[in-house]
Amino acid sequence: MVRYVYDFTEGGREMAGLLGGKGSNLAEMTRLGLPVPPGFVITTEACRAFLTTGGEPPGMSREVSDHLAALEEAAGRRLGQRDDPLLLSVRSGARFSMPGMMETILDIGLNDDSVSGLAKASGSERFARDSYRRLVQMFGATVMGVDAALFERAMTDLEEVRGAGDDLRLDARDLAGLVETYKTVIRRETGEDFPQSPAEQLRRAILAVFQSWNGERARLYRRREHIPDDLGTAVSVQRMVFGNLGADSGSGVAFTRDPATGRPGLYGDYLPDAQGEDVVSGIRNTVPLSELERLDAASYTGLRAHMETLERHYRDLCDIEFTIERGTLWMLQTRVGKRTAEAAFALAAALADEGLITPDEGLARVSGEGLARLMFPRFDTSGDGEPLARGLPASPGAAVGAAVFHSADAVRRAAAGEKVVLVRQETNPDDLPGMIAAQAVLTGRGGKTSHAAVVARGMGKVCVCGAEELTVDTGARRFTAPDGTVVEEGTVVSVDGSTGAVYAGAVPLVDSEVMRFLETGETGEGAGGLVDAVARALGRADTVRRLEVRANADTPEDAARARRFGARGIGLCRTEHMFLGERRKLVEEMILADSRTARDRALAALLPLQRQDFAGILEAMDGLPVTIRLLDPPLHEFLPDRTALAVRVAAAEARGDLPAARDTQLLAAVNRMHEENPMLGLRGVRLGLVVPGLVAMQVRAIGEAVAERLRAGGDPRAEIMVPLVGDARELSIVGEEVRRVLAEVSEAAGTPVGCPVGTMIELPRAALTAGRIAAEAEFFSFGTNDLTQTTWGFSRDDVEAEFFSAYLDKGVFPASPFETIDRDGVGRLVGIAVAEGRAARPDLKIGVCGEHGGDPDSVHFFHAAGLDYVSCSPFRVPVARLEAGRAALRDTGASDSR
Repeated sequence: MVRYVYDFTEGGREMAGLLGGKGSNLAEMTRLGLPVPPGFVITTEACRAFLTTGGEPPGMSREVSDHLAALEEAAGRRLGQRDDPLLLSVRSGARFSMPGMMETILDIGLNDDSVSGLAKASGSERFARDSYRRLVQMFGATVMGVDAALFERAMTDLEEVRGAGDDLRLDARDLAGLVETYKTVIRRETGEDFPQSPAEQLRRAILAVFQSWNGERARLYRRREHIPDDLGTAVSVQRMVFGNLGADSGSGVAFTRDPATGRPGLYGDYLPDAQGEDVVSGIRNTVPLSELERLDAASYTGLRAHMETLERHYRDLCDIEFTIERGTLWMLQTRVGKRTAEAAFALAAALADEGLITPDEGLARVSGEGLARLMFPRFDTSGDGEPLARGLPASPGAAVGAAVFHSADAVRRAAAGEKVVLVRQETNPDDLPGMIAAQAVLTGRGGKTSHAAVVARGMGKVCVCGAEELTVDTGARRFTAPDGTVVEEGTVVSVDGSTGAVYAGAVPLVDSEVMRFLETGETGEGAGGLVDAVARALGRADTVRRLEVRANADTPEDAARARRFGARGIGLCRTEHMFLGERRKLVEEMILADSRTARDRALAALLPLQRQDFAGILEAMDGLPVTIRLLDPPLHEFLPDRTALAVRVAAAEARGDLPAARDTQLLAAVNRMHEENPMLGLRGVRLGLVVPGLVAMQVRAIGEAVAERLRAGGDPRAEIMVPLVGDARELSIVGEEVRRVLAEVSEAAGTPVGCPVGTMIELPRAALTAGRIAAEAEFFSFGTNDLTQTTWGFSRDDVEAEFFSAYLDKGVFPASPFETIDRDGVGRLVGIAVAEGRAARPDLKIGVCGEHGGDPDSVHFFHAAGLDYVSCSPFRVPVARLEAGRAALRDTGASDSR
């Protein structure tokens, strides 16, 4: 019989898949002997069963009752008893931390009768009424579906009537009246009463957690983070401890190190006379955790000891929630803390230096996505401009955008292509869509552990929170700075998540210290720690990786930059990019040529220009392979726009003038070459087969550039790649011409000039006949952009604007197949081509030159598929290097073993 409920004493962190992250870590802290209020966990299996059938799985209710009875016996109190009630909290807890899940419900077990018993047992009428108020508010919003803003408005109205600045100034009578107001709101909005049965409260809260797994916020977050939809969430049920019992009580959130920078020290927020949700919500401003030493030295000392225990046990930065109940410290949660990219690299280096982790584990704990963030520019604040205000630097980075004050507006404006900054007094889970859409988040309240800070850090968003100097008026859609400056919605602001500064207008940007290091090898003042950590991670990745990393580069400048970034060659040099600008006229002459002589004359004019380009690129990559792709796009792309030409000719005729002869010629050529679907038309290898002299010109330019570099004492390693091959015979014909031209160049130069000849695998047929094509090819390079288009049967430029967003929303794509390789379809074709190609030619060199070569997840796939190299844009080379190393660690089993 399936078991659905486990006591905290029965689990551990190795059971995260079954007990969820929260439940497994509560069990782990219990196992370590830390002061954890007792409780039990309802498993993710129960959630999955509920989501499948729509009802409680058989036996779950009985198990919950049995564990509740054991909890009651140990406490000496029963759930909701009238004189001294046992109260419970219910929390969601999926395997992965998910901000979109259901909020915690506290104080389950209170009702109109037991609230009086709680007041008598605690000696505080106000505390009891406040606890009941919290339960009705949380339960009404999260379980019964009442708009949370209605409760907040009732609270605000009461505070205004009483002249109270916050909820602490409301007395017991006020809070009792507020409960009745809340119950009236619930009855009006739902048509039912707030349940008085403690058992019914618990049952409905548990089922609400299950249902929240498929809530809009949760699904949105899972799509963004690529979390599978079938994991389900666990439910933690725990005996209540109270931080709202007076000045000797409180709640806080702590990190064992700074989650924004990775620096050692005690970081976090504490709020006296408050429950944990008050800290996270930012409803009241917290005090620094260091202030707890003055308020309660014993609890502070105990907390520090527990934090050290947890960090050494988990061997990582830990995020901790705690409550102090009348001087007694309780640990309510721990998890490996979310961190910024800067902190991830700094922590990996620091923990390795301290001997807590190995260098390979350190490499496993950073990511290419994080490195890319560190390469983004930062604000240049060297000018005289003063910030509008300052807040807490909660998540570093530099962001510029129009200020918006509501989540829905952020989503709408971002979808229209506008960059926005979401400004709120404080955020809550309903703001998640807007936070995802925004470039940055700015709040007037809340600390470094508030909802805004924690979620922004997890998503890598810029965040400044607790900017108390600002008066944020979301109703009027504006905020006011201390100097009286009013910033209306739509006004551009700049948010510096590294310093906490907020500026009016768009502050100029400069390269980050990490980018400066990657470009020049030099570090800026004060950047040594982070830059050193990045250098160490990249160095370790280069040591362990099997995949080589090349770059897609079309100019000597791009080639040189790619080499500085660590590229070990060029995997794609697109020759069509050499035909733009003034050279376009020469291509027009070739297309318009009405005789072999005229065509040869145009090609002869292009040859020295191409030779010069190739020589420069080969020099920049001296000693490293340079894969040069022959002309790929349709020739009509080098001609003027068809419609514009037709209008020009028609206008001349309408005026009674004779159209310009060249316009007439060009229009005839464009009409002759017009294709309904150029992507599937006369392009790639087909051009070489039907346009005389085109392949010969390009190959001669490559060969002569190689000869030139050899005479200069260089080590050129050019490779010739034929695009869009679908049949081995196509490659055979072109290959013969390539070898013939290279032989002529060798004879003329007096030195052997040899270049391997290979092909791009970018058509499904090429992948499926790779064994035959390999007989003619010395290397393969997957053109995954076109392979994705032809496998899925759509044009990237057309469909991304039409229906990609709908497909992502409906879960057809977990991510865009143009950003991350489609493993099931395109990936399977890659696997077939690798296997059949190497079976026919064991020494076949295989790489990928689509932009997937720089995508972290795709790099792991290409490593597993057995490719020799990936190639990507120069700025993604460091990312690919790092991920290639991390992919290799998975093979050795030396990856992160937390």
